[in-house]
Amino acid sequence: MPVAPPISPAPHPLAVGAPGRPLAAIATSRIDLSTFLEHVRGVAALLPPGRHAVNLCEDRYRFLVGFCAVALRGQVNLLPPSRAPAVVAEVQQRHDQAWCLGDAAPDPLPSGWFALPEELPRLPGDVPQLDAAQLVAIGFTSGSTGAPAANPKTWGAFVTSTAQNLQALGDLWSGQVPSVVATVPPQHMYGMEMSVLLPLLAPAVLHAGRPFFPQDVAQALAEVPAPRLLVTTPVHLKALVEAGVDLPPLAGIVTATAPLPQPLAEAAEARFATEVREVFGSTETCIFARRRTAREQAWTLLPGVRLEPQEDGTLVHAPHLPAAVLLADLVELLPAGRFLLRGRRADLLEIAGKRASLGDLTRRLQAVPGVRDAVMVQLDPEPGQSVGRIAALVVAPERDEAEILRELRAGMDPVFLPRPLRRVACLPRNETGKLPRDAVLALLRGGE
Repeated sequence: MPVAPPISPAPHPLAVGAPGRPLAAIATSRIDLSTFLEHVRGVAALLPPGRHAVNLCEDRYRFLVGFCAVALRGQVNLLPPSRAPAVVAEVQQRHDQAWCLGDAAPDPLPSGWFALPEELPRLPGDVPQLDAAQLVAIGFTSGSTGAPAANPKTWGAFVTSTAQNLQALGDLWSGQVPSVVATVPPQHMYGMEMSVLLPLLAPAVLHAGRPFFPQDVAQALAEVPAPRLLVTTPVHLKALVEAGVDLPPLAGIVTATAPLPQPLAEAAEARFATEVREVFGSTETCIFARRRTAREQAWTLLPGVRLEPQEDGTLVHAPHLPAAVLLADLVELLPAGRFLLRGRRADLLEIAGKRASLGDLTRRLQAVPGVRDAVMVQLDPEPGQSVGRIAALVVAPERDEAEILRELRAGMDPVFLPRPLRRVACLPRNETGKLPRDAVLALLRGGE
């Protein structure tokens, strides 16, 4: 297996490629690398003082310009897990001299608000260089297992991890220049890696939008030249398959943020005549493994990555990580740099001497006919109890709770039946399809 080079201590260009190479597509217009760098220098000259900037830009190109301008000023981009006012305020409070950068004014306006001008200023100059050790971003976990945690990222780490991603995915577009259309926000680390850093540090073109509905995705893909790479999530991919929408020819589909069911991967490959490649990673580690889910269960590690199983999770060693990172995921190592996921320690349940996993229980609930979406969680223990109850939220407009529970009893031990099981109109998924635990608990409490 090829080994990615370790993080180089030398400065690295802010972007790579010839000055005239296309870097971004905004509708039918194109922006080359030279123009982009002029925009970065122009915006950097306007930015307010401070140490941290909460980057809330929704337009992906403007996000990229803002991100690079902040880094060029020696400041740090804060990438909140959502744009909710309370979340943004908390991120600002946790970091000194933090202001907010955006392209569309939120309501209410956060403190220290700075809006990018409608026409981006341009300032000529040489290609900027950033030291490998410079802290350029702090990403935050989604909060699906608790409070969002901060994860600092240096420029050198991003350069090295992008090189790994290019080695892992580049065969999808066979040495050509791919156009990247993404349904995930750039503030999410997966969206950052695949739709921001890849066009910046590799030969690729980013589409400035973030399409949501299936027809919007089809339109965005039609606006960029082949080969086309769709960066998405299982939730969006399921919507695309079920909508029956026609997409332009694709070089590949990349998905992450939640487990991709194998039947969905098979259906997407058949429907869109392309390969669906699932990548595995986290905000803490960035992407470190991949697989073709329609055909295999095992994951393949990216170059230079090594896993070290622990009792409570797995240590991830990678060239782009300054130190090993402990993840809660349990793995089974296989030969040739491959592994199987065996769940999470926090997902493993033991009730009345019987064992199960929340992931498996959720999959069983989602497989009940008429269930469109569902999640199972373990509640905190009640006073005097040592084990918390199992509860569930389910989207099933044509089924009632009693019917769903009857079907679950046929194949699930009674101790793991959810009590309560509550029907809702939709699950509180965030922009990447994840379910923050506090939002799930709030919906469960709302029916009490």
